[in-house]
Amino acid sequence: MSWLAIDIGGANLKAADGCGYADSRPFAIWRQPERLALELRELLAAAPAAESLAITMTAELADCFETKSEGVRQILAGVQAAAGDLPAFVYQVDGRLLPIDAVQRMPALAAASNWHALAAFACRYVDAEPALLLDLGSTTADVIPLTPNGPRALGMSDGERLLAGELVYTGVERTPLCAIVRELPWQGHDCPVAAELFATTADAYLMQGELAEDPHELSTADGRPQTWPHALARLARMVCADADSFTAEDARLAAATVREAQLNQLQRAVEKVAARLDGPPQRVILSGHGEFLLQHLLDRLHWRCDVLSLTEELGPVVSRCAPAHALAVLARELETHPTCR
Repeated sequence: MSWLAIDIGGANLKAADGCGYADSRPFAIWRQPERLALELRELLAAAPAAESLAITMTAELADCFETKSEGVRQILAGVQAAAGDLPAFVYQVDGRLLPIDAVQRMPALAAASNWHALAAFACRYVDAEPALLLDLGSTTADVIPLTPNGPRALGMSDGERLLAGELVYTGVERTPLCAIVRELPWQGHDCPVAAELFATTADAYLMQGELAEDPHELSTADGRPQTWPHALARLARMVCADADSFTAEDARLAAATVREAQLNQLQRAVEKVAARLDGPPQRVILSGHGEFLLQHLLDRLHWRCDVLSLTEELGPVVSRCAPAHALAVLARELETHPTCR
């Protein structure tokens, strides 16, 4: 049975077949939720042919939906419209794949389920306990304890996971800088920052040389390209300046400050989760678009452990779509079509 898995996020749509194909496309669902079916049709048209779809999501949290349950139902309606006669099943945070009709009646366990798919997949790389999965993407980070037999997360919903430190709402592209720092160095002083969406972490890591310029990428704070000069101008606005009074050195210092603050934030969450384990992790599995930052985080933690990079294991394109890849593999292994349980 061939599967295509789709991970429907609030800002990106990702697809993978578990056999090496992966695709990530920007789509801000909160701006045009009515376009979801059309965007999914285009995603499906570009993907290898499949006999079944497996769906996971986080987009139900978008504020275009009054509740998460409503969000799940509307997202699945979009999936049905795009899939046509293609059978589609939905991944639950309890590890089950269910038909869309069943999930429409009881949507809660389908909300924010992609982390569980990735964690369940990552357990195949665990042969000693304790172990951790660290996944850092454009918007969020996951810190998940693993065993050879499955994930051992304390939280299941987003709220529970935030409380447990297993979900950190910080990422390497979309996070507003005012959510990470209160001050930035400028003209020899620590200057308070504007509490505005003037710049995001993508600008900081572009300045650091850890994200590449992309003149076609316009999902930035000001809608201008993801290039060095525009990133500098966006960083300048964080201290109510502009490119005339904010130098390249100012931008590099600001970016380094953001990076340090984000590493501190991630370290606190990882140490909180690790404190519940029986000892230091024996293996840490890294994944996501922000894996470069996680490598620096491990240097701070001084753990003597095996480190497995899913970017190296799967390749950078598949790693960026790791939850979709994981779900496609899991769906194939379940071998329960057409009555997935």
